[in-house]
Amino acid sequence: MSSAAWTPVASLDDFAASDAVKVDVGGKEIAIYLVDGSVYATANRCTHGDASLCDGFLERHEIECPHHQGRFDVRTGAALCAPAEIALATYPARLTGDRVELQLD
Repeated sequence: MSSAAWTPVASLDDFAASDAVKVDVGGKEIAIYLVDGSVYATANRCTHGDASLCDGFLERHEIECPHHQGRFDVRTGAALCAPAEIALATYPARLTGDRVELQLD
């Protein structure tokens, strides 16, 4: 059984101006969040209004969509309030030194 490879996609320096960073990797638009020294990764597009979540407001582990204020838990992708009802895809993320790495498979 082989494990999926970790892919470097960002560095901690990328979070200097924001707690959320968008990356395009493997044909996917992914939002990476830095919360209390840990990184989390979800799909970047809101499941309700197709807005970029990286343009939203991050408070602790919740990202708020900039268009209709639906919120999601960045740890699980769960939709937390209306109008968002469908969870976000999530991806395993980790810090290796100052690099952010994702597992996409």
